[in-house]
Amino acid sequence: MNKNTNTVWHHATVTRYRREQLNNHRSAALWFTGLSGAGKSTLAHAVEEELYHLGCRTFVLDGDNVRHGLCSDLGFSTEDRTENIRRIAEMAKLLTEAGVIALTAFISPFRSDRERARNLFSHGDFIEIYCQAPLELCEQRDVKGLYRRARAGEVKEFTGISSPYEPPLNPELVVATDSLPLEDCVAQVLTLLRVREVIKQPE
Repeated sequence: MNKNTNTVWHHATVTRYRREQLNNHRSAALWFTGLSGAGKSTLAHAVEEELYHLGCRTFVLDGDNVRHGLCSDLGFSTEDRTENIRRIAEMAKLLTEAGVIALTAFISPFRSDRERARNLFSHGDFIEIYCQAPLELCEQRDVKGLYRRARAGEVKEFTGISSPYEPPLNPELVVATDSLPLEDCVAQVLTLLRVREVIKQPE
């Protein structure tokens, strides 16, 4: 893709730092990754609920929701999945510049795509959270029937069945969504955000 050489980045007077000061917390991108059915969306929305009650500015970018709009023109080929993640990463980057804590819930199966997303952000702004659950359990949780259809050959290039999932090698956090209650998973994420000074320690 050729970049337009006629565009110039405009530097706003209201900076990310000033927005963070107004919000009383730092912004960051929380990148939830894992197999379909691993609990990414459930955990991201539960974390957002807790952050909301703490007075934080947040927004969840959810896989299904984004494909209804921003990425409605994309399919599920390897190339389209890469483009899907590229767009999400750029959107998450904009949200962090707006002073928001962005939470993304996408399978994002390929390490190279996640690394490319990470490289958009300054050090410490991208927090990769691996929702760890075995394939067998994810299939048992298959509320959408996608694994069943993939096993039957009705869904092509389905992650975990006919397309690979590459687990993170060095995520900021691994959450055992297969064995821990949701509230414990949420607590782990909030603890990490406090350690990294995205949000303040409770008084």
